[in-house]
Amino acid sequence: MTLNIRSLIATFVMAATATAVSAQTTSKVVDRPDNTSQSNSYVNAKAPLRQQCFMKLPLGSIRPAGWVGRYLELQRDGLTGHLGEISAWLDKDNNAWLTSGGDHGWEEVPYWLKGYCDLAYILGDKKMIAETKTWIEAILRSQREDGSFGPINMHGDKPELWAQMIVLSTLQTYYEYTHDERVLKLMSGYFKWQLTIPDDKFLEDYWENSRGGDNLYTVLWLYNRTGDKSLLDLAHKLHRNTANWTMSTSLPNWHNVNIAECFREPATYYMLTSDPKMLHASYNVQNLIRRTFGQVPGGMFGADENARMGYIDPRQGVETCGMVEQMASDEIMLRFTGDPVWADNCEDVAFNSYPAATMPDFKALRYITSPNMVQSDSKNHNPGIDNRGPFLSMNPFSSRCCQHNHSQGWPYYSENLIYATPDNGMAAVMYAACTADVLVGNNKKVVVKEETNYPFDENITFTIEKGSAEFPFYLRIPSWTKEAEVAVNGERVSATPVSGKYLVVNRKWQKGDKLTMRLPMTLGMRRWAVNKNSVSVDYGPLTMSLKIKERYVKRDSKETAIGDSKWQKNADASKWPTTEIYADSPWNYALVLHGGFLPLDIEVVRKPWPADNYPFTLDSVPLEIKAKGRRVPSWTMDETGLCGVLPDEDAPKASETESITLVPMGAARLRISAFPTVE
Repeated sequence: MTLNIRSLIATFVMAATATAVSAQTTSKVVDRPDNTSQSNSYVNAKAPLRQQCFMKLPLGSIRPAGWVGRYLELQRDGLTGHLGEISAWLDKDNNAWLTSGGDHGWEEVPYWLKGYCDLAYILGDKKMIAETKTWIEAILRSQREDGSFGPINMHGDKPELWAQMIVLSTLQTYYEYTHDERVLKLMSGYFKWQLTIPDDKFLEDYWENSRGGDNLYTVLWLYNRTGDKSLLDLAHKLHRNTANWTMSTSLPNWHNVNIAECFREPATYYMLTSDPKMLHASYNVQNLIRRTFGQVPGGMFGADENARMGYIDPRQGVETCGMVEQMASDEIMLRFTGDPVWADNCEDVAFNSYPAATMPDFKALRYITSPNMVQSDSKNHNPGIDNRGPFLSMNPFSSRCCQHNHSQGWPYYSENLIYATPDNGMAAVMYAACTADVLVGNNKKVVVKEETNYPFDENITFTIEKGSAEFPFYLRIPSWTKEAEVAVNGERVSATPVSGKYLVVNRKWQKGDKLTMRLPMTLGMRRWAVNKNSVSVDYGPLTMSLKIKERYVKRDSKETAIGDSKWQKNADASKWPTTEIYADSPWNYALVLHGGFLPLDIEVVRKPWPADNYPFTLDSVPLEIKAKGRRVPSWTMDETGLCGVLPDEDAPKASETESITLVPMGAARLRISAFPTVE
């Protein structure tokens, strides 16, 4: 046999190259990112503040695609983008945020602008950017000689500062995009003014007292950019005058939005003091509210206005405000601590609760949405829910707060998909299609593209599209997945991914490199012992709901609006109808189990990905589960017009077993997501 020398040499070179590729890639599993380093490219914490585990990229660095990108377009074309044309609170005529001494000088403009500003810059929409600048310029001009700014809201002789706290958050992201130094000047002057307010006149009103942590967060943000030591004095002052969120067995109040928004205050103070009791307190609030009121699927808790003893059934809901604030808090806690539990919860809310709180075209929303919800009408359901009025229908004026505050949900989520890390790497922590510009290594820019239909698909691909640098790439391994797989350029990494931790892949990344992940999704079941041993069915990060045939009824929004709603004079109400949703198929099913477990014949059905990239409707959702159920005749709507509380475990069931279909609960605007069971 003749030896082919050229072939032998080629084979040797290929083998050597493959070995070199393997040798230059290292991987390991870690509990948290390394926050002991100093970033070469992003703003580090100044002593005595703690370095965050993750660093948020400047606004505009991440460009969402896929279904998240589609959601942002729907917001632009729907309520978020057009609210300025219909909401009286955003009317520019004599508006207090544009004109000194004008009207409407409280939270509505800041709530809306907080998300609208981010949406404008993420999408690069010139018209929206111009609208944003109209409001931002007026706010920057409004600062008075004493340092205060914006509308003056006095309660007796005490200034009320809640609305300004929201504006400060908006100015942070605006600065990160524009580097407009006037923002730092305004904040510095404003915080010096806050230091002059006596403690007995500071943060005394209900909302500002509960939410002082928002003010504290911006003070620490500014300190890291200016190093002004007086800001640390203000930070201590803010904490001691804010409601006490550090109690072990109680909360200062039980309002759902306050809980979702304010539990992070002690953790924010921890970033200054390094007192572990403060960090523990934030975790404790979440555990406390969820032990009783959070024994339900969807990442939230039952507090339809306020959590009340005895109202713990999954038919109790939460405000849309509460959902977006919980997501924002999860994102902040994730950056502070690096704990992947916060990413798990944020995805739970984002995938399972928040999508069903709005109409598919994003032109109306619901004040209250529940895990078990079988009618969405304009009636008063008090005391079933802890408020009086038409709070369940899809209404473009579904309360002054949610109507404006919904805007931050998806923009903020998209901004937290990919982070920088203090050790000059990057991290993918919540998964969605996007492209991101990240400075890594020795201040080198790389562009990474993420492709996936997650959470409806278990495969994720990252491609380095531009740049070359050596850096660590952190990947969150969700707690719900087992036997995850990670490969670089088709070669599996050496470390074995561990659920609920991070896999770090370090190499000199080159243009064209591909990192692939597979997060296996399997069927699972959770029992809610305190809610009559009801169960929820999960498939990966998605919780499944009964597919109920939904009948949509259009109503006049002016006739069905909540009492404090206000239209602009020239608003065309016909373009913004209220939608009521009624069940046109049975919903009172117990889920059939075998030996207390999901039966083996339960079937997962994959469907085509929707052409419009919008997977959150009954018609477009690309995943269904076929199961068996038996009706519970005694389980009906109650005297308040709500889904009745879960039936007793021994409640009689129909003898006939029926085939039922389950869909992801984010696509079900009417749903049963916590089921009674039957063998």
